[in-house]
Amino acid sequence: MIKIENLSKIYNTGIVSVEALKNINLSIEEREFVSIMGPSGSGKSTLMNILGCLDKPTEGIYELDGESVQDMSDDELAEIRNKKIGFIFQSFNLIPRVNALKNVELPMIYAGVSANQRKERAINALQKVGLEERMHHNPNELSGGQKQRVAIARSLVNNPSLIFADEPTGNLDTKSGNEVMSIFQQLNAEGVTIIMVTHEFDIAMHTKRMIVCRDGKIIEDKPVENQIIIKKQEVSL
Repeated sequence: MIKIENLSKIYNTGIVSVEALKNINLSIEEREFVSIMGPSGSGKSTLMNILGCLDKPTEGIYELDGESVQDMSDDELAEIRNKKIGFIFQSFNLIPRVNALKNVELPMIYAGVSANQRKERAINALQKVGLEERMHHNPNELSGGQKQRVAIARSLVNNPSLIFADEPTGNLDTKSGNEVMSIFQQLNAEGVTIIMVTHEFDIAMHTKRMIVCRDGKIIEDKPVENQIIIKKQEVSL
């Protein structure tokens, strides 16, 4: 699904150049569940932004589903993000003034989906994360874990084959974090490829493959031994 070769990213800030990624090579297959770890400044977020078509590399090759991405226009990248990719962020990025249902419908508005179909798909996505009973509540009426589940539902409504999650449990307590990881494991079992940035080793242990970055390079890439599996009945969705 993903192939990058000799990929680098340099940020120029006046007279100073910062090499955020240095000659990265990486392949990720369909149906993988990958965590990307590393200290602040390691390049893990830059790597995810490029993989998620939110940023472009300075040098190198990036192929997504066999398509070369690195030279695409901003409009072409936006179309890929809308059709193929779902995003989940640490801060949820929900619109405060509208309810959970309307928040989940939002990506479909940009995709040109009809109002009736938007509502049906949004309800189905909220059911998938166990929040159909809270669909008419605004974000300020939801717990942190519930907000993140709304964000997960929103990432699913355009049926992406690939989900990027940036520190999705960073603002959650342990119980809510386990609920989120349980949903990710269920989605991955259904065939969704998930790439997650986290600084928490215990959270990374819920994934199947761990990539560790430091100083703009991948220093470790290995399968997760003794993966932590959370059964659905162990969490109260």
